[in-house]
Amino acid sequence: MVNLDKKEMQKIELMAPAGNFESLQAALDNGADSVYFGVEQLNMRARASINFTIDDLSEISKRCTEKNVRTYLTLNTIIYDHDLTIVKTLINEAKKANITAIIAMDQAVIAMARSVDMEVHISTQINITNIETLKFYAMFADTIVLSRELSLRQVKKITDQIIKEEVKGPSGRLVEIEIFGHGALCMAVSGKCYMSLHTFNSSANRGACKQNCRKKYTVIDQETGIEMELDNEYIMSPKDLCTIDILDKVADAGVRVLKLEGRGRAPEYVAKVTKSYREAIDSIADGTYNKEKVENWLVELKKVYNRGFWNGYYLGQKLGEWSDSSGSQATQKKLYIGKGMHYFPKAKIGEFKLEAFDLKIGDTILITGPTTGAQEMEVSQMFVNDIKGDKAQRGDSVTIPLDFRIRPSDKLYKIVLEEKKEENN
Repeated sequence: MVNLDKKEMQKIELMAPAGNFESLQAALDNGADSVYFGVEQLNMRARASINFTIDDLSEISKRCTEKNVRTYLTLNTIIYDHDLTIVKTLINEAKKANITAIIAMDQAVIAMARSVDMEVHISTQINITNIETLKFYAMFADTIVLSRELSLRQVKKITDQIIKEEVKGPSGRLVEIEIFGHGALCMAVSGKCYMSLHTFNSSANRGACKQNCRKKYTVIDQETGIEMELDNEYIMSPKDLCTIDILDKVADAGVRVLKLEGRGRAPEYVAKVTKSYREAIDSIADGTYNKEKVENWLVELKKVYNRGFWNGYYLGQKLGEWSDSSGSQATQKKLYIGKGMHYFPKAKIGEFKLEAFDLKIGDTILITGPTTGAQEMEVSQMFVNDIKGDKAQRGDSVTIPLDFRIRPSDKLYKIVLEEKKEENN
């Protein structure tokens, strides 16, 4: 039997989402241990994010290898016969590019990955809820994502059994348990929903969810025609999952991988969420995790896209908590104000062209780009049209001291308070 001390048990692998190169770089810059991503259309965010192509696999692998970050390719949609050729091609190319593992739910995908000796992670779509089912899939996979609907008590029971019975994956290591830690939740059991398919002929299980559950609804008694009174019109739109305030309990449950949802979200979301959970995981490991830190992390998490937060079903809650408004409840928003023009490496200065709004000393800016990721900072000094100034306007050329390189493809944003939503949560 493998014995792990408490500190090692608590050092959770932090898995961040990457929907494009901007988000990938944001994850790498902010402490992710691993990243997961989709290629082409056979993944559960085929519609929600830009998605990478097969040709991007080598670049993804290169960037992550340099940072010692593991790479997981998602191939976890329903697979039809006409998909099998592209699945085989994707797996073979992933193998060539040294991608770490395939996230899968279809037996054909699992078998193809194992045939070329690729590590497999079992998707939450399989809905594993007990040790016997887990032991079956352990024949194929080293990491297993449990059903989203389990409580931490149920998770702990499974992780205890893994150790007690020495349940090992193909690698010979004890099977690792992964759970969702932060981000959007679906009203359906472990994401398996047919609502979008029935209403728009666009299948959520093929990565093409229209999210019609997020809209306002009324309930009418067909027999009497009476409209029922509801406390909340958004009766099928759950709040976002957040576990940063119970992360110590997650660690004690024996979870080894924490997955952050958000391949369809902006790079600054990936940066902020990854950074917050990186700090939280490290603080648990070094014994400094406390309420004050949690409150600070929650303030940061609320700045980026969210529908409000709840702990999911991890504490034993039987019913979901629903969002009470449409869209994000973020306390901040970004305004596009310009684009990168040039970087002067010796002086460490970035030049931007303002195309909208103004910019002044003290403003918080966000710079995003495929290699820049998502860099947020306060403007402490700047030159406007080559003259030191306090404020710039649309059409001005602005230079700002930067300790990172920018490129012409980079975008410049100003971060401002979202006045209508800052009182929420």
